[in-house]
Amino acid sequence: MTGPRLTLSELPKVWIVDLDGVVFRHNAYLGGDDEILDGAAGFWAQIAPDDVVVVMTGRPESERARTLDLLARLGLRVDRAMFGLPLGERVVVNDAKPSGLPTAYAVNLPRDRGLGGLRIDIDPAL
Repeated sequence: MTGPRLTLSELPKVWIVDLDGVVFRHNAYLGGDDEILDGAAGFWAQIAPDDVVVVMTGRPESERARTLDLLARLGLRVDRAMFGLPLGERVVVNDAKPSGLPTAYAVNLPRDRGLGGLRIDIDPAL
C-alpha cells in the first residue's frame, strides 16, 4: 500500500500518534483483543532515540495500564500517553521556524489500514 510521504529535518521530533484505527484495529480493545495493524513496528523503528512519542486515545483511563503494557511488550516506546480524549478532531497548532521550516504536520490515514503506507524521509538540508 502506498500512502503519504513526509520529508522532515534532522531535528528531534515529537510524534503524536492515535492508537485506535492507526496502531490497533479500531475499538478491538472493547472485546479485549487488541490487534496491531500493519506497519506499526516498522514505523516505530524509524523514530530516533532523541524523539518523543506521545500516544493519544479516546480509551478510558481504566485502559491505560493494560494498553501501555501491550505497547511495551510489542516494543513500541511511549514517552507520554493521553487517555480519555474526546472523539472529535485532534488539532495541532505550532509556530514555524524563522528559517521557514514548518513545525506541524498532520497525516490522516484510512482507519484500520495501519502505518505501512506512511513514508518518512529525513532531509539533512532542511
